[in-house]
Amino acid sequence: MVVTSLMLLVAAGVSGGVALFPTSDVKNDTTPAVVRVMEQVLSTVAYSDYSISFLTDGFTSASTVYKLVDQLRIPGGVGIFEVAGERPEIQLSLVIDHIKRLRELTSHTTVLVISDDPAFLAAFAEWSLKGRLLVWSTRLLAVTRLTLSELHPLHRAFSKSNAMLLIFKDESANIRCNMYVHLPYSPKEAKALKVATWTPRQGLTLTTHLQLFPNKFSKFLHRPTLLAASEVNPFNKIITIQDAKAPGGQRSIYKGPVPELMAYLAKGLNFSYTYVRPPNGFWGAKLSNGSWVGMVGMVKREEVSIGVGPFIFSGQRAEVVDFTVPILIDYWRILGVRGRPTVDPWSFLFPLAPLVWAAILAALVMLPAVVFLMSSCFFPKKEYQENWILVIFGYSRILLQQDILVPVDLWWERVMLAVWMLTTLVLTRSYAGNLMSLLAVRHILEPYQSRRVVLDDPSVTMIWERGSAVGRYLSSVKSGIYREIAEAEKEGRLIWRTHKQFAGDIDTLVRRGDHVLMEVDSGLKAYVSQDFGKTGECSFYESKEEFLPLMFGMIGPKDSPLIPALNKRITSMTEAGLFFQWLKTDEPNSTVCYRAPTKITVKSTLSLTNTWGMFVVIVTGHTFSLLVLCLELLSHQR
Repeated sequence: MVVTSLMLLVAAGVSGGVALFPTSDVKNDTTPAVVRVMEQVLSTVAYSDYSISFLTDGFTSASTVYKLVDQLRIPGGVGIFEVAGERPEIQLSLVIDHIKRLRELTSHTTVLVISDDPAFLAAFAEWSLKGRLLVWSTRLLAVTRLTLSELHPLHRAFSKSNAMLLIFKDESANIRCNMYVHLPYSPKEAKALKVATWTPRQGLTLTTHLQLFPNKFSKFLHRPTLLAASEVNPFNKIITIQDAKAPGGQRSIYKGPVPELMAYLAKGLNFSYTYVRPPNGFWGAKLSNGSWVGMVGMVKREEVSIGVGPFIFSGQRAEVVDFTVPILIDYWRILGVRGRPTVDPWSFLFPLAPLVWAAILAALVMLPAVVFLMSSCFFPKKEYQENWILVIFGYSRILLQQDILVPVDLWWERVMLAVWMLTTLVLTRSYAGNLMSLLAVRHILEPYQSRRVVLDDPSVTMIWERGSAVGRYLSSVKSGIYREIAEAEKEGRLIWRTHKQFAGDIDTLVRRGDHVLMEVDSGLKAYVSQDFGKTGECSFYESKEEFLPLMFGMIGPKDSPLIPALNKRITSMTEAGLFFQWLKTDEPNSTVCYRAPTKITVKSTLSLTNTWGMFVVIVTGHTFSLLVLCLELLSHQR
């Protein structure tokens, strides 16, 4: 069974007036009217089973509380708390903590605050935000007789929470209730929007198209302007153009998949936005004193409403900000420079696979051995039986397309010889054709295909992103390959750079060949695409190895109700494949160099560069034969 918790917080009594819920000696009791309006309001949002918790500040008698409980007919349990004294702030913090525990035990929660004390209401709103009581899943209804001007301190808390304000008026025996909603991101001086009224005769009447407790963040009514933290990255490019009307005569334009996503969200939620860049260019780094810098710090301090990013999901960041659903799931790869086309001097060995070479050598031994053994057993008077090596040389001469010296008289020997000649004919023709093709092949080196290869090469330096979640992970890991990568910094083989510096580093350090860039795959594709657009060739490659799987999303302040609204739009966008389409549109050459061929063919004359491997074999063979000759001479003399 789903249990819904309805918490009723009562703080009655103001100096110099009559409380909304008076003590038992007050004649003009408005409790029945208040109970009726609350019953109608709660009937639209409450569930079949709920509980109520009362919070009083000492002005409401126990009999009044029991009377209220009896008239509301609460199906669940009832809790009663009292906050009394001159400084209720300390007690409020403790009480709110207890209420939060009750909220965590239920599926739905509605908090009801009834008070005519503006100081108490302001203190409650402040401590509710500090204590994270007013999350969007918690409904809040504040009932009071104060005017809107007196309730101005509640604007900040009520505008960002699922809250309604019910103002009770009982002047001249005419009872009337007005219900208001504070619109999100509205100016501090803006008035609350009236959504409903209640009178004893007409009951509850809606004054707008909005329902009670409307989802204010699903689509904004007044098109607010939000501040969005953003920085240069492969998904978000900043282009500066000349504009005489702009400050300084220049204006920045943001282009890429992320600006397309922001435009999509702004249209769907009805808001405008202004980009704000972090002063240090950091995405988010936690300092030793516990504070945060970069865009994550800006979002945490609520200097901006959205952190565009997209940001890498991490547990440390999730402690201070809220992430949206993933926009993209990606992996890290290694970016290196492709080598120049070179000739492999041992290409004359490649026309035949190693297994074929082994089979040829085995045949040169097995076939003559079979012939020699069969001749020895069945025809003992054959002349060449005294030296079986002559038979091996005979079959080898056929492989080398020479004549045969050993006489072949018997039919079975002729059959074996004919089959061997046919086999060697096919092999030699195939070898010659493949060799001519391979001599025209140029090989392009892509040496760094894994982290281990990079670590084992002392001549290469790694480039990692400064101030990123991966950087913090490298600094904290205690063992494994990432610990080796972190220790490479002590040897000068690891440097930290910002996203803004990556493009320049790729064009200089990485292109030089002694540096590699560690970056997300989609970001590397953007850099390679941009380079291909400039040079017309694939100068860089991405490693085959993928590591550190990552999820990317936007961020917002902790418990921000804007995040669920963004999640709904982002989910629709990813399911439709729009983000990948924006990626393809922004970088049309992003897949041109993906898995570019490492072998190319050219037309050129043969040179010593192509054939020096063959000469090595010739010299080695002659040297070996000379050594054998010397051994034979020495053996003959002995």
